[in-house]
Amino acid sequence: MTYRLGLTGSVGMGKSTTSAMFADRGHPVWDADAAVHQLYAKGGAAVAPVGEVFPGAIKGDAIDRAALRAALAADPDGFARLEAIVHPLVAADRASFLEEAQQAGAAIAVFDIPLLFETGPDAQMDGVAVVSAGADLQRSRVLSRPGMTAEAFALILSRQMSDAEKRARADWVIPTETLDGARAAVARICAEIEAKPDA
Repeated sequence: MTYRLGLTGSVGMGKSTTSAMFADRGHPVWDADAAVHQLYAKGGAAVAPVGEVFPGAIKGDAIDRAALRAALAADPDGFARLEAIVHPLVAADRASFLEEAQQAGAAIAVFDIPLLFETGPDAQMDGVAVVSAGADLQRSRVLSRPGMTAEAFALILSRQMSDAEKRARADWVIPTETLDGARAAVARICAEIEAKPDA
């Protein structure tokens, strides 16, 4: 029985680094952002249906994210229509990944989903781990990214559930102030899951 572990955390909390730690331990990781990227790329399953709704967002047989953002900004109902197209495709990709992990006999399948609680897939998980760091460290990490501004950071935060609420809802919290601390927490989580009777 493959244990479905949801991995989430607010922007700048170190989720990508932490998901790599699970992968390094041999656990398959499904990356929601990477799945969307594939759907938007040339030949991706989202290109044609999104193009029907937002024709200006297609460039070179792929979805141009900047053009899509512009189209969404001009359309109050745009996000809902986009999600109605993309969410089922993402869910199908996630289900396919889980099936492959189960067939391979994986003890743990990790689902790296930034908006896990906000969009609802947490209900399909057996447990959830949240990556977390202090607000000052989070802010310095995010503002050091190329092109990031304080205003853009504030907008991202406004669309995400607070770190405190995520921690309250999680089964595990992974502190990411240091790599060693995060690595130790990942090892502990894996050991706890693998010790479960039905794992």
